[in-house]
Amino acid sequence: MNLRRGCYVAWPLLASLMAQAGELPVNDVLQRPALHVSQPTKAVLIDIARAGERLVAAGEHGLILFSDDDGSHWRQASVPVSVSLTALSFPSAREGWAVGHAGSILHTVDGGESWTLQLDGKMAAQRVLEAVSADASADTRQLKAAQRFVAEGADKPLLAVHFSNVLRGIAVGAFGLILHTDDGGQSWTSWVNRLDNLAGNHLYAVASQGEQIYIAGEQGVLFASMDNGGHFKRVPTPYEGSFFAMNLAASGDLLLVGLRGNAWRTQDQGRHWTSLRNPSKASLMAARSVSQGRVMLVDQSGHLLFSTSDNSELRMQTSSASAPSAALAQATDGQWVVVGARGVKRLDVQGGLQ
Repeated sequence: MNLRRGCYVAWPLLASLMAQAGELPVNDVLQRPALHVSQPTKAVLIDIARAGERLVAAGEHGLILFSDDDGSHWRQASVPVSVSLTALSFPSAREGWAVGHAGSILHTVDGGESWTLQLDGKMAAQRVLEAVSADASADTRQLKAAQRFVAEGADKPLLAVHFSNVLRGIAVGAFGLILHTDDGGQSWTSWVNRLDNLAGNHLYAVASQGEQIYIAGEQGVLFASMDNGGHFKRVPTPYEGSFFAMNLAASGDLLLVGLRGNAWRTQDQGRHWTSLRNPSKASLMAARSVSQGRVMLVDQSGHLLFSTSDNSELRMQTSSASAPSAALAQATDGQWVVVGARGVKRLDVQGGLQ
């Protein structure tokens, strides 16, 4: 994959790229099922999510694991591709989606035990061209960019996915790739031409609530839609580095986190921003809501951090994964499970937030 900019500077993005380097040609990895791994909990894992009471993790070479005992024991799922998988979303206990390299989108209806391929990068590129060609307002630059998507083939990874329910979902990725479905993935359409992103900034995070949709990525870009994706606007942010994750609270508060420990919060849809003090300068990789509007995060070094009750700063937990980390999820017993370069690790956070 030919990246125009050196954006894969932080884990898990670097790990994702390294994983792809060892993969077979695109046609092969899209047709070859994931191989059985003898020690899957020690393999490179890039995301983890809750599917009801189950935990599901995904990573390199099509590896997907699931646990029904809060992360103590894991089983490997049946996956039809060998591409590295970068993100998961489970809007229900049974139905979920995984996205990854070669523009792959996978779907499960049994809580992550088995998966089917819904879309690949070649089909995604064709959706981009179809959307731009049908857009009367599209200009020559947008058409040429869409034609390049098709010419370059299935070389663009998807890096984040979010389903608000079992029908409506959004997947985003490298070079501004963004796809949407409102029928549970039976059909996918491109929203590339709806974003003011001719520079092709990579998109790393997506969240939605009601009619609101937020998409963030490299060089501090943030796009927002207040009409369910009908129109997007670019929202100015106070940071020009990459945002790798976001958390959209029920109150509407938006937290963006990314490079060098940057964490920024807005309560008014981006009109005003507040920086959260952070004792760590390691890049923040993932964020999850906890009780009372607070957020638990994991940084690149494996440290757990949480937002204070007034959301003015981040404080570090004593528990740490002690390894490069990419994502975290809370088990049903209240403890946290972290995944990363050295696999999966359950952290016993005694007494909750410290």
